Amino acid sequence: MARKPMGLPTGVEFAGQSVRIRFTWNGERRCETLPYPQTPKGIKAAADLRANVVSLAKHGVLDANRYAELFPNSKHSHHGTRVLFGEYAQAWLNGREVVSGTRKNYRISLNLYWMPHFALMPIDLVSPMDLRRVISETKWKSAAVRRSAIERLSAMLSSALTDGLIQRNPVDAIELPGRTKKLPDAFTVEEADAIIAELYATLTGATAIYAAYFEFAFYTGMRPGEIAALRWDEVDKGKRLAHVCRIVVDKVIEERTKTKAARMVMLNSRAMNALKMAEMVAELRRSQKKRMKKNSPYVFPPTRISEYLQQSSLTDKFFKEVVSKLEIRGRRQYNCRHTYATMCLMAGMNPAFIANQLGHSVQMLLSTYAKWINSSTDWNELEKLETSLIGTNSVQTETVPL
Repeated sequence: MARKPMGLPTGVEFAGQSVRIRFTWNGERRCETLPYPQTPKGIKAAADLRANVVSLAKHGVLDANRYAELFPNSKHSHHGTRVLFGEYAQAWLNGREVVSGTRKNYRISLNLYWMPHFALMPIDLVSPMDLRRVISETKWKSAAVRRSAIERLSAMLSSALTDGLIQRNPVDAIELPGRTKKLPDAFTVEEADAIIAELYATLTGATAIYAAYFEFAFYTGMRPGEIAALRWDEVDKGKRLAHVCRIVVDKVIEERTKTKAARMVMLNSRAMNALKMAEMVAELRRSQKKRMKKNSPYVFPPTRISEYLQQSSLTDKFFKEVVSKLEIRGRRQYNCRHTYATMCLMAGMNPAFIANQLGHSVQMLLSTYAKWINSSTDWNELEKLETSLIGTNSVQTETVPL
């Protein structure tokens, strides 16, 4: 048992032939044995160290790294059987049942923002104060990036909590930035048709496949990765249906959609015209077999020697050129999807049907496109009031006695 002779400073005691100090850090009582002799000089050094530790803890600047520097021989500074943050992060990523794109996003976020600070730290020593320090010192591109990085860290630490490696998730004490939702920036029908017409007018030969691609994109609302992964054997031209069951992610075909649910997209006349043009381009490509290794089973293959569109940059080049030429305000080509959704809403189509075609939930559709839903129904609703007022006036006129 440690002994504390009379006259020793507060928090300083003897343990065997050594000197030990006691203090509290992050609400936890700590006891550290020091390599100091039991002499006046050793006792003073221990008291000074304890005073420094207490001061650092009081001002919130005693983190795990600083702790390890002050007590290099501490059991709390050595890893032993403890799991390091970096070790757990890697194991957690490897064990997640997610697509490669999602795993890549998590890996980039962890490596960029958290690993440089915590990789070699035992995961159970990461505190809210440590996180606040890193968050405050990091130059974030935006509040959305900051929020996403914190949420991804929280997901990993929640698993560590479930695995019994930590007592609580330190991210729970961190206030997240507000979520800012970016509204869809759809093209008008006139802009969409002008873009399609210009693409057909300027792209000839095998490159006409990109004109067909954008007509299909504007008039089906399918995601770019879904269109890139669409195969001819999934298109039923007789029934005018396209089976959407896979997507291109990070240049690779994934056998699933973004929502992991396949769906049937009904094809209108403009979508069918795009398929007709794609067939014509395919026939042209077959007549130029010297340029092709083999025929592609995909509906919109690029002109290069590849079976399918691996990345949006291949289509983006043509899209941006035409938008600039027509002096239309520049927007991402993903807005082709938003354009189709707004077309359907403005035409008064059933939101549940539209949501099914887009692969959305109805709730997501209503929240994302509330502006267009309201604008398509506002005048109809006002007309109901006008009819009610006129009807009421008519009744009053007929019943008022002479």
